[in-house]
Amino acid sequence: MDLLESIQWRATKMIRGLEPLSYEDGLRELGLFSLEKRRLQGDLIAAFQYLKGAYKKAGEGLSTRARSDRMRGNGFKLEEGGFRLDIRKKFFTLRVVRHWNRLPREVVAAPSLKVFKARLGGALSNLV
Repeated sequence: MDLLESIQWRATKMIRGLEPLSYEDGLRELGLFSLEKRRLQGDLIAAFQYLKGAYKKAGEGLSTRARSDRMRGNGFKLEEGGFRLDIRKKFFTLRVVRHWNRLPREVVAAPSLKVFKARLGGALSNLV
């Protein structure tokens, strides 16, 4: 647990009625995600914007779509790059691809960012 997560954990323990609950149960009671899930949520929103062309110049070469037309799942799969160094696994493109490919079709095929965010909230509760 990093510093910010420990601060959030202590803050949930300060709320009356949440003292006996575990950290995860306290967050669920408050309708919040852990910091890890919120980071993932922000990454997936950024990936959606890149893929929909919001950042045309900056998004070039960010990731490539998988080549096969015969895939189960969302149909908007991205390819994972192969890196030899473990540190590169923390890069945005590698952090996001695995989770993006696990999203349901109705989430990734959202017509707008607003709809994507709404659908992503429900999908994230089952994703991580």
